[in-house]
Amino acid sequence: MKNPADYLAARVFEARRPRRELQPVVAYADAVQAIEQALADAEKYKYLLMRALCRRHDEVAPAAAVAAPTEPRVLPLYPAELPLAA
Repeated sequence: MKNPADYLAARVFEARRPRRELQPVVAYADAVQAIEQALADAEKYKYLLMRALCRRHDEVAPAAAVAAPTEPRVLPLYPAELPLAA
């Protein structure tokens, strides 16, 4: 996975504002293009992650089904020390 700065590495130049030191600047079109590339990469990684999770679920599901309890656990909402309402 790329570092966010890698999307803009070639497009950054430095500009000097009046009475200030050099600051990194990116053109608007370059920033939009970098964001689109980052979103496309994120979609790709999301797809790969979902495929890996589905494969892992298919491997673990039969073993988990045998070990899982049939009744869900019920936990009290309030502590046992509270008095009962009349």
